[in-house]
Amino acid sequence: MDPAAVVRRDPHGCWRGLTILAGAMLLGMTTWFSATAVVPQLRELWSLTPGQSAWMTISVQLGFVVGALGSALFNLADLIPPRRLMLFGSLGAALANLLLLTEPGVTGAMLLRGLTGLFLAGVYPPAMKAMATWFKVKRGTALGIMVGALTLGSATPHLVNGLGGLDWRLVIVATSVLTLAGGLIAEFLGSDGPFDFPRAPFNPGQALRAFSDRPVRLASIGYFGHMWELYAMWAWFSVFITQVLRNDGWAEPGGTGALLAFLVIAIGAVGCWVGGELGDRWGRGNTTSAAMVVSGACALLIGFLHSAPLPLVLLVGLVWGFAVVADSAQFSTVITELGDQQYVGTALTLQLAIGFVLTVPTLWLIPVVQNAWGWPAAFGLLAIGPVVGTIAMQKLKEYER
Repeated sequence: MDPAAVVRRDPHGCWRGLTILAGAMLLGMTTWFSATAVVPQLRELWSLTPGQSAWMTISVQLGFVVGALGSALFNLADLIPPRRLMLFGSLGAALANLLLLTEPGVTGAMLLRGLTGLFLAGVYPPAMKAMATWFKVKRGTALGIMVGALTLGSATPHLVNGLGGLDWRLVIVATSVLTLAGGLIAEFLGSDGPFDFPRAPFNPGQALRAFSDRPVRLASIGYFGHMWELYAMWAWFSVFITQVLRNDGWAEPGGTGALLAFLVIAIGAVGCWVGGELGDRWGRGNTTSAAMVVSGACALLIGFLHSAPLPLVLLVGLVWGFAVVADSAQFSTVITELGDQQYVGTALTLQLAIGFVLTVPTLWLIPVVQNAWGWPAAFGLLAIGPVVGTIAMQKLKEYER
């Protein structure tokens, strides 16, 4: 086959590979969201304080960071076949999640949530690497669809809460089964594409050198700015929109607020697809910069609308939800295109690890700042990330092919 033809067109079977791997990742990551979906029930059953409730989510973030840093240090994402690593990670996450049924107490539950995040570090980065073996021409679109699937999963707990919720034990069992199914699907139904990455020798120093490559460093700074905003927006928008509903005169705003939060977060799945298409056609630097300018502007604006008419607030929220995650996969795509091809998995994992570290301060700061100075200051704080990220991605444009 003419090598140039490979560049112009992705191989036969690539979209089937995308469907299987995206489905496997969505299923595999469901345990990330399991406790979030049932926190209202656990708050009552286990007498959780608001701070402890927040740590049920933060523990997963920190566990993911520990797992990702360990994986990067030992080059696991480059030494173990990615679909095999997804199976191991899914098995561990499913078991840690299932142990919540023993009702281990608040401290024990947080430790188990941390272990769940640790094992999920063996699902998300390898899934992105595995998908990249199927695509060159449409790689940004494909990875955008992968992150879009993850975005839908992130929105699902709000849908569950909005519809009245399910018994927490049933949610825990179901998500554990789904996570294990995701790992099994990746390993036994998935397959690697023709654009495989070269095998890497074990090199613990590679994790420290990952950002010595300037394009990788710039893409990662862009991603860090993106993550500063993303998870705090996802976590606290439902609280904000519930207050808007209350100001608008709704007597029981909780369920409606959860459903509106689901819509605002879920529309990001469409944003991921559009961002992928634009990234492949317009360039990663231009696409990510445009998305961050829009999302940062929405963060600055929406806090001032807490007493505005609901349709206007919802419109800005939908634009924000669309833009805030539209660029997410493009930062990873840059790593697969411009990073050291032997250590793509390590660089991806390290990028994700540091990005998730940056979600912790904003998850914690938003309610503190909101209580002190209100929603304009709280959401305005998030705009710092898009500003820094846009500067980095504008500098990256000179390296794009």
